[in-house]
Amino acid sequence: MTIAGKYTIALEEHYYDPELAATFDGPEGRATEIRRRLDDLGELRIREMDESGIDLQVISHGAPSTQRLNAESAVRLARGANDRLHQAVLRHPDRFAGFAALPTPDPTASVVELERTVKEYGFKGAMVHGLTNGVFFDDKRFWPIMAKAAELDVPIYLHPAVPDQRVVEAYYKDYLADYPGILTAAWGFTMETATAGMRMVLSGAFEAYPNLKIILGHLGEGLPFLLWRINMALQRPGNKPVNFQEVFSRNVYITTSGNFSTPALICSMLEMGIDHILYSVDYPFVLNPPGTKWMEDLQVSAEDKEKILSGNAKRLLRI
Repeated sequence: MTIAGKYTIALEEHYYDPELAATFDGPEGRATEIRRRLDDLGELRIREMDESGIDLQVISHGAPSTQRLNAESAVRLARGANDRLHQAVLRHPDRFAGFAALPTPDPTASVVELERTVKEYGFKGAMVHGLTNGVFFDDKRFWPIMAKAAELDVPIYLHPAVPDQRVVEAYYKDYLADYPGILTAAWGFTMETATAGMRMVLSGAFEAYPNLKIILGHLGEGLPFLLWRINMALQRPGNKPVNFQEVFSRNVYITTSGNFSTPALICSMLEMGIDHILYSVDYPFVLNPPGTKWMEDLQVSAEDKEKILSGNAKRLLRI
């Protein structure tokens, strides 16, 4: 099976490394069927890819990965997880590629690990999950990681994790008993990751490293819908000059992971252009078939559909 007869790359597709996953208990990933798929880097995963027309998965560790560990543990566990992911890719090189887990509690070690995994293992970039022990990724302590990513010409995927506990207390605790999803994919993930994306633009990192590329999932965490308004509001008197819309559309790429909404996609295409939109499923938190059906039925040109399904990923990730 293929999606619309086209080669298809999905690049926000998760797994659990047994040693690293033992250090946390995520809000989802413990459900039996989800966990079974997170633990699998072989027969089950490939069969479900085949059934849904996905040719290649770019695999990344699930949240919160190493972002909430102490520095020493993060370095050791990230390296081990990346080594084991590389072995999985070697077993199925035509079906899997990898994003590195970075030990961001130790930014210097993260630079070393990003370079190691890209140059030695052929990884396509890295994924960072939420805040690093309460600190957003735009903080200057993480700029050496950005500099290395720009030098290597690989993207960094900013992926959600459960919001900072201070935010949970202030924003969500009153509704968690009845609506636990408000903390994660329904709202909390989006709000925290959209804030991370906004801060990246405002930080000046893209001016410092013009070749830096950031990926946001879930059709940009809502930011494409708000680009015009954000840009207009930040140009009012009293704000430091910034063309938010231009910088965002130049340096940020978005994926369809877990957001199979045609109106949202069309909005993103109109605001950002087709060349910065890439196909993803968010497997196994979202299963492959809904994404397949959506893309099969999507009424866009064959050229645009090819770019979403693989063309843009091939260019961005040099596949």
